[in-house]
Formats: sequence, C-alpha cells, structure tokens
Amino acid sequence: MGMTIGIWILGDQLWQEQAALQGCVPQRSKTPVILIESLQYVQERWYHKQKLVLVWSAMRHFATELKDAGWQVTYCQQEQEFEAPLRQWIAAHQITELRVMEPSDRPFAALIQSLNLPCEITLVPNNHFLWSVDEFKRWAKPRKRLLMEDFYREGRRRLGILMQGDQPVGGVWNFDKENRQPPKGKVNPPPPLWFEPDAVTQTVIQQVEALDIPTYGKATPFRWAVTRQQALQVLEYFIETRLPTFGPYQDAMVTGQETMWHALISPYLNLGLLHPTEVVAAAEDAWQERELSLNSVEGFIRQVAGWREYMRGLYHFVSNDYPNRNWFNHTHSLPEFFWDADKTKMNCLHQTLKQVEHSGYAHHIQRLMILSNFALIAGLSPQEVERWFHSAFIDACDWVMQTNVIGMGLFADGGILASKPYAASANYVNKMSDYCGNCVYNPKQRTGENACPFNFFYWDFLDRHRENLRAQGRMSFILKNLDKMTTEELATVRQQAQDWHLQN
Repeated sequence: MGMTIGIWILGDQLWQEQAALQGCVPQRSKTPVILIESLQYVQERWYHKQKLVLVWSAMRHFATELKDAGWQVTYCQQEQEFEAPLRQWIAAHQITELRVMEPSDRPFAALIQSLNLPCEITLVPNNHFLWSVDEFKRWAKPRKRLLMEDFYREGRRRLGILMQGDQPVGGVWNFDKENRQPPKGKVNPPPPLWFEPDAVTQTVIQQVEALDIPTYGKATPFRWAVTRQQALQVLEYFIETRLPTFGPYQDAMVTGQETMWHALISPYLNLGLLHPTEVVAAAEDAWQERELSLNSVEGFIRQVAGWREYMRGLYHFVSNDYPNRNWFNHTHSLPEFFWDADKTKMNCLHQTLKQVEHSGYAHHIQRLMILSNFALIAGLSPQEVERWFHSAFIDACDWVMQTNVIGMGLFADGGILASKPYAASANYVNKMSDYCGNCVYNPKQRTGENACPFNFFYWDFLDRHRENLRAQGRMSFILKNLDKMTTEELATVRQQAQDWHLQN
C-alpha cells in the first residue's frame, strides 16, 4: 500500500510557502490539504468579533488560493473540535502521514499531540519567523540576562539588517530617543489603507453576528485585509506614505487619530499573510532608495526584527508556569469597563477601550502605558488581564500576549523580560496624549475628588511594593520621591485606592 501525505493548515499559517506545503509542491495535485473552522474551539475564550471575521475570511480566501494553485483542498466548518473532521478526511483520502507546520502557540501544539488519529503526525519546523525556536534557545541559554537590545543587535548582525560591515548604519543601534515626541499642536498622519468587505467577508460577518456564543466588540465596520494581495498593498502603502514620518510620534496618542503613523500589519504577519523578511526588506530598500530618516526606518524595523522575534523566542524559552506568574501577588478582578468602555469616566481609558471595541486595535503605547499600566498599578490579576487582551485584540495569539502582558506590561514575571515595571502616573499620559484635556479628572492631583486614578494608584503601587521595588535598581530614584510624601497624604492615597476598588 502506498504512502499518502495529507497537510493540515492552521488558521495562522496562510502562506503558500509555509513549510508543510513546501515539501509537497511537486505532487500538489495529489496531496490532500485541509483547513478547519471549529466553532467549539472559539468558545474556549471570548474573541473579538473582528478577529473571528478576519481569521475565517482569510482562511476561506486562502483555501481558494490553494485550489487555484492546484492543491486538493477540503474546507470544513464544524461545530465540534478538530479530531472528528480530521479522522473523516484521513479515512476518505487514505492518508498515512499527516503533516502540520509547528504551531506558534504552545497550547495548540499540545492539542495536536493529544489527537487520536489513525496515521502518523509529522510536525514540520515553522518558517514564519526570522529566528527558529532552536536558534533563539541557543542564543539565550548561555546568557545571564535576556535583554531585547542584545537580541536585536545579534539579529541585525546575523541577518545583515541596516549594517555597514560589522557596524550599524548611522553609528548607533537604536534611535529610540528620537522616537518619543509628544503630540504638539495638530498632528496629521496619513489615513490608513482600509478595504471594503467582499462577498466572502460579508458572509463571514453575517455568520459571526449570528453566533450564539460570548464574543467581544463589534463586527462592523470591518475594514481589514483578508488576502495576501491586500496585505501586501497595506505594506506598500505604509512604506510609501507613513514610514517617512513614522518615527517621531510613534509613542504619541491623539483623540480621533486611532492609528497615528503605525503600519497596521501585525494581524497579517501573525496569520502568515506577510512574512517578516519581506517587511524588513521593504523598509530597508525604501531607506536606501529614498533616503528616508534613519530613526523612522530603524524604529520600525526594531519592532519587526527585534521586538516581535524576541517575544516569540522568549515565549518558547520560558518555563511552562510562565502564564501563571504573579510577582506582585495582584488579585483584583477586571473592572466592568474593560468590557464596556462607557462605564469609565477616565478619558484615556474610554478613548482606548472604545477604539478596541470598534476595531480590535490599539497601538503599542495605548496597550502598554494606558491599559497595562492601569492594570499594573491598580493591582489587577495578571491572568485576568492577559485573558482580556487575548479576547480583545485582532492580532492576539498566545505567543504574543503571554510575554507582552505577563512580562512587559505587568512585570508579573519579576523581571525576566523587562528591567523595571512600566508604571507611570497621569503625568506620562498628559505628556504623550491629548486625553487629559477632556477628562473629568485632574492629571495634576494625587488625591481628592478630582484626582486622576492614575495618580493615586501609582503612588499606592509604589508604597505597597516598596520593598520588592528596591531590588529593581532603576526604581531607586522614584522611590525617593515616595519618601518625600507626608504620612497624611500617603494615608489618603491608600484610602482612595481602596475606595476605588470597592466602587468598581
């Protein structure tokens, strides 16, 4: 009896050059391929409606793309989990070996290993990233510290990105200091490139709207790309119109400017519609051909070749208990306004959360310095916060959110990832946004009826964790400011923080 190889393509592996497909290209007309939408799987947690629309529409478009390229494609929409449709498909095609490209997420890898299938399962190494998991582990194992900057420089050298010989172009590795300008006056970023939903996407929207399961946010207006061709258009548009002035204001937040100069390609990278190699090459080529400012180009490339790869590498390097880390022992439940933005009077949170409800998107500073910062200083449970992030964002994956939220945003890993907690008072929000000008709270007041919760929570956080924070060298200067507060003011700060939780 002959061998028949079948390929299972997961919903975040939508690239014709992905590793499992690549090994079977010569015999593609005789190679069964399956993609599965599982309704049961998406009930394991809440998902943003736009995330469901994006993934299912992109999967359906990709299945058509594969058929047009000559593959033998089966597309399943199932109520149940994956095992039953896989067994039926394996039997129908007499498959003896099931090939799957390694999942990016650890829970899904465990799910595959748990399947009881009547054939051999072969996991093919994932080729959707610049670094393989093994390459990252070889870099990380001998090190006492796992700083992103060290990893980023190694990646630049290894891949020859923005290099002159063995030195970085421009003489420095990192132009971060030039990329933190507050929004002064009226800023006018170019509008983002959006798309009207086609017939396939319209059908998916209707199905998602009709689902009788818990979901988050709104399905329309849906404007995201759902094919590789559209994703390439978004990349090209960003390089042409937004990258030249991307750098200076990439950390700024402005009411009504939901995307600022950001590229909006993370959902497409995470689904496989774009590959990081082509994204980095496009930015570097634009710098060489059009003499774009180096701080903008380097700042963007650092997010793709540095931060994204570092987060994914760390995710596979840390121990299995990482998702349960809670270094500060924070246990407060998520306030209701995380699920309904209209339930908070804090303008910065309202603006950001409303935007997430409508689009599933917020840029990295809104995520880090508004949402995560608030969750950190208010003492919210890291696990609840991470689950919410995974439910709320269109580019959410386990590998993205574990390290970004547990490590970077909440310092719940005790400093494996970040060198200090990203805790800040209203002063930061007031400096880097225009949100405070239209808020009922006063960003200058620590206590009192009009005091911004970011202020009393910030000082309460420093006070509660004073001893833990002393060990973080970069916190000593800030703790000296805490020592200058009177006993009376500190007592008032503590009381306001307690009262807030009782009322929310």
